Amino acid sequence: MTPSAKPPAIERLDLPRNDLRDRIVAPLAEFSTRKDFTFSPRFVTLALTGEDGVDGGLIAQLYWDWMHIEILAVPERWRGLGLGRQLVRQAEAIAVEAGCHGAWVDTYSFQSPGFYEAIGYRSFGRLPDYPRGQERIFFQKTLAAVPPAEPENAA
Repeated sequence: MTPSAKPPAIERLDLPRNDLRDRIVAPLAEFSTRKDFTFSPRFVTLALTGEDGVDGGLIAQLYWDWMHIEILAVPERWRGLGLGRQLVRQAEAIAVEAGCHGAWVDTYSFQSPGFYEAIGYRSFGRLPDYPRGQERIFFQKTLAAVPPAEPENAA
C-alpha cells in the first residue's frame, strides 16, 4: 500500500435476491419448513468501498441461528490493515443481533486457515486433496461474546 492511499471504508449493502436461485431452493425450503425448520436465509453483505467503488468485502448468510461466511476477500494492497478482522467482527455483531449463536466458514490450506484461527475459529472438519495436495478446512466459532465491531478504517 502506498503511504498516500486512503484505506477503504466498510459499507453494508443489500444483496439482491435472485429469482432463479429462489425457485431452485424452494423445494428444500418447503421440506425444511414441514419439519419445523423454516429456511429463509438473510444475507449480510459488507463491501470495502473506496475512491474506485467496491473493492472486496464479505458475504454471509444467516439462517437456523448460524452465520455462514461465504466470501471474505481483501485485496492484497489492503492486507495488513486489519480490514479482514473488521469485516468478520462486524458480520459477527450483525449475526448476534439477529439471534445467531455460531458462525462457520470454510477455506483452503493454501489460503487463510491461520487468519480464522487467530480470530477464534476452530477447525471441525477437513476435506483432503481438495484441490489435490491441499485441504478444504471447515471452521466454526461460538458467538456468545462477540466484541463490538471496530470503527471504520481503524488500524
